[in-house]
Amino acid sequence: MKHARWVSCSLFCPVLAAGLVTAHAASAPPDTPQAVRITRADVRATPGRGFTPPPYALAAQADAGPWNSVTLPDAEPPQVPPAPPQELPATLEVWYRMAVPTLAADAGPLYLYLPRWKTDGQIALYGDDRLLYQSHANRLWNGSNQPLWVPLNETSGTPPVRSVQIRIQRLRGTGGGISSAWIGTEHALGWRYKLRSWLQAGLPAMSSAAFLAAGLFALGVWTWRRRESLYLLFFAMSVVSYVRTLHYFVGRERLLLSDAWFGWITVSSLFWLILTAHLFLERLHCQRRLWLSVLAWSVTLLVSLITLPGVSALPEATTLAPLIYVVLLALGLTVFVCAWRSARRAGSHEALLLAGWSIASMAAGGYDWLLQNNLLVSVEGAFLGAYANIGAFFIFSYIMLRRYLTAIGGMEQLNTRLEQRLQEREQELALSYERLRESEHRQTLVRERQRLMQDMHDGLGSSLMSTLRVVRHGQIGSEAVAQMLEECMDDLKLAIDSMEPVDADLLLLLATLRFRLAPRIEAMGVALHWEVQDVAPLPWLDPRSALHLLRILQECFANVLKHAQASVIHVESETVADGVEVRIVDNGQGFDVESALRSGGRGLKNQLRRAEAIGARLAWHRGESGTRCVLWLPAGSSTATAR
Repeated sequence: MKHARWVSCSLFCPVLAAGLVTAHAASAPPDTPQAVRITRADVRATPGRGFTPPPYALAAQADAGPWNSVTLPDAEPPQVPPAPPQELPATLEVWYRMAVPTLAADAGPLYLYLPRWKTDGQIALYGDDRLLYQSHANRLWNGSNQPLWVPLNETSGTPPVRSVQIRIQRLRGTGGGISSAWIGTEHALGWRYKLRSWLQAGLPAMSSAAFLAAGLFALGVWTWRRRESLYLLFFAMSVVSYVRTLHYFVGRERLLLSDAWFGWITVSSLFWLILTAHLFLERLHCQRRLWLSVLAWSVTLLVSLITLPGVSALPEATTLAPLIYVVLLALGLTVFVCAWRSARRAGSHEALLLAGWSIASMAAGGYDWLLQNNLLVSVEGAFLGAYANIGAFFIFSYIMLRRYLTAIGGMEQLNTRLEQRLQEREQELALSYERLRESEHRQTLVRERQRLMQDMHDGLGSSLMSTLRVVRHGQIGSEAVAQMLEECMDDLKLAIDSMEPVDADLLLLLATLRFRLAPRIEAMGVALHWEVQDVAPLPWLDPRSALHLLRILQECFANVLKHAQASVIHVESETVADGVEVRIVDNGQGFDVESALRSGGRGLKNQLRRAEAIGARLAWHRGESGTRCVLWLPAGSSTATAR
């Protein structure tokens, strides 16, 4: 709804502008002491050959013929078909003479305001036979769409002007005319001149520049989205429309191009504008008509070719314009009526709006054709083509803006959907991670339970079974039973201690072992010397590895207490180059390591197996007094898999 209101207001602007020009041209307030409208003049026409500069003064000019009285505005239709080109073109020198009425003495400087003059030639203006103004632009494209504002007595000491003569030298047969004239002060007439100048020249210049700027933006969008040919067509239409509207606001100064080339660009650009609009509409309503495209392309290329300066033997495009514009109107109506029907069939509101406005523009073009050829329309009227282009600019801009906003909205919706999907996937991943964590936790508990059961079966369970078997056969005394039960309790305590978190701290683990075993060792009369130094953390020291380490050290203490008959046990720790060493040294009788390993005993073999399981190395060295057991532990991650 907002878009419809915006488009309606936008289309109302050019209609309002055209209405203002028409009302301004038709308005004729009564004469005042400061401004007078001149509607009567004397006219005289003299045929000639070629263009000549205007004379500086008219006093020396001989009378070239009688004067005839005419009513202003005065216009002559062009000759159709035009006269063939000649080396020296046939020209017509037309003079208009107007009497300047007497205004109030204190009115101030007076100005001549001429709303419109139409001619393919030159204009000069005289005040009391003195040259006041002459055109310095091209002969054909001479800025005649812009009103004239000429001071009559602005300099100091200038006497009041009694008569004004206007000299128009134009090509014979091309038609021409002038509007009624105004003479008055700047205060009385300045606003009329400025308003008409802005509406006829300023507004088309600003709108075409805005159209071109929007087209450049569309070109930038197309460079990033090459598949969107609609943006490229929009840019092409903005360029063609800008070229077409140049003749509405340029021409006061000499153009960079010759009349022939500028006329060719101006005339042929209308055909290219219809062609690009047809291609644009086809992409809007998606109803292709091959014959219509072939017709539009053929007529556009043919007209552009036969009117090309220096190529064809036909007259220039400007001379052929009255006939060419008839072909243009027929082509435009055919193209846009078909586009309107296709848009209606396809239900494309954008194409329907653009096709409807294009049909209205063709009607405005018919009005401009009548005005250009001085038929049925007063010469003081305004060309509506410039305002039709303004309406087309608003429609094109609305369509492209809507497409652009639709694309942006689509990207935002896509990003929203992607964010939603991402959130859903994150939730799914979080749920999956939670389930995996729970599964790993359960597996960890199961593995830990299996480890404890295996260790209790191999350690505590085996010791209890041996004790029970001996007790049943009556082969052991109560003291021995108590000792064996104490060993079973030590096994149980070690299994419990291995479950406590040690955070890779070897000293904490050794301290726990000392707390458990020291009382029993000292109760047996053996001195325990604890010479443990601070060592680096061992990152691989987890509960499973800790239990292996405790079992190894427990077995070392047990062997010393059972077999070595030692009185002192030293426990040492030291950081070496690639790890940590834990040494248990006794002063007992020692033993032969090789013989002990070859015997059937399982104690030393179990120690070696546990050391291998945690990536450690275990060695025994027999000295002169006692045995030294050295356990090397790696500083980094253990390379073996704990069992």
